[in-house]
Amino acid sequence: MTQNKIEKIAIIGATGNIGKAIAEALVATGKHTVTAITRPTSTGTLPEGVKIAKADYASDPDTLVPILTGQDFLIITLSAFAPPETQPKIVAAAVKAGVKYVMPNVYGADIFNETLAATETYTANAIAACKDIEAQGATHITVCCSFWYEWSLGLFEQWYGFNIRDKTVTLFDDGTTKINTSTWDQCGRAVAALLSLPVSGASPCLEDWDNKPLYISSFLVSQRDMLDSLHRVMGTKDADWKIKYEGSRKRYDDGRKEMAEGVRTGFVKSMYSRIFFQSGEGDYETTKGLANGVLGLPKEDLDEATKRTVDIVEGGWNPFAGMNFV
Repeated sequence: MTQNKIEKIAIIGATGNIGKAIAEALVATGKHTVTAITRPTSTGTLPEGVKIAKADYASDPDTLVPILTGQDFLIITLSAFAPPETQPKIVAAAVKAGVKYVMPNVYGADIFNETLAATETYTANAIAACKDIEAQGATHITVCCSFWYEWSLGLFEQWYGFNIRDKTVTLFDDGTTKINTSTWDQCGRAVAALLSLPVSGASPCLEDWDNKPLYISSFLVSQRDMLDSLHRVMGTKDADWKIKYEGSRKRYDDGRKEMAEGVRTGFVKSMYSRIFFQSGEGDYETTKGLANGVLGLPKEDLDEATKRTVDIVEGGWNPFAGMNFV
């Protein structure tokens, strides 16, 4: 790190949806050298302009140390199925290599919300991950973007309640509770804008978010808003969909029971239902504000994001194919 700016950035998971969006946005700035760290067996496609380094970081994290030496910032994006001990091992390697900043794999809602943490496993684990980074001697900056819009709308009923393929939807409570949600591209733009700021000095600078959340968002919307957007994009109306209603608290309780019984989607069901509680924890924009303006993020069009989602669904997209997840 020289001249008060972030120059060298390493990304673990740059072939995934969020990792790719971040890598592409960073390269587009022309301000950074971006290195994607992939497993030796990885066959994923990386964005043009990204350097490649191979390391078996899951089973031998010390192989990361020579790659991370000289890097200013490490961004971690791991699969939801990665063992929980993987990230702390990666952080340990980063600290050993002298990396100051780590962006942890906790891209979620208001992850420092104590009310959420007391009732929702993902938030509690996210807080623990951030504390671990601090304990190991590094500084974290955590992206609070809530759930990814394309991912959550385009999957199955356990996520945002929709199954676009079958034109079915479960609306939680009355379907009008608004939550923050973000597109992959908005997340990428936010990270690129953040890491283009001076490290220190007059605000805004990177240090403004040392060991703090970076709140960003694409939309503050309800399920009803999403369904109306789908109607505009797909040319449908309510009568063309099978619509049912279910209480968010009941769904949360059911999801917790399913988790205890080993149903893999129970975790997803409980996590998403919890954000839609009418007590409002899913809306951090109103209570915490957003960094969108400071970072110069654009105002996005909901229907454009919905159309991207419909397009990938109609193209046969299923990230869990062959995994017996749903």
